[in-house]
Amino acid sequence: MPPKVQQKSKEQKMAAAMAGGKGKKKKWSKGKNREKVDNKVLFNKEAYDKLYAEIPKMKLITVAAMVERLKINAGLARKAMLELTEAGLIKPIVVSSKMKIYTRAGAEEE
Repeated sequence: MPPKVQQKSKEQKMAAAMAGGKGKKKKWSKGKNREKVDNKVLFNKEAYDKLYAEIPKMKLITVAAMVERLKINAGLARKAMLELTEAGLIKPIVVSSKMKIYTRAGAEEE
């Protein structure tokens, strides 16, 4: 038979429980972090040339498509659309406060 281990008193057990405290709660996920893109807020020479070269040739022109293609800010894309419309290079299909859809000026009507 193994020797008897002396049991702790009630006060000792209580002190041990109080001293242990509660550890940090385990974090299971770090969360989803989106990659931050820094789109330009002003045109540089290359982007401006690309605007006049590529955008009027696209079949479907939206703000999101311009942001993706030229890496510019959405506000700058909206202003660029107005500029291209005034120049007669693109024409509007649907223009609402929520969504602006344009197409090339030479496209035929369906």
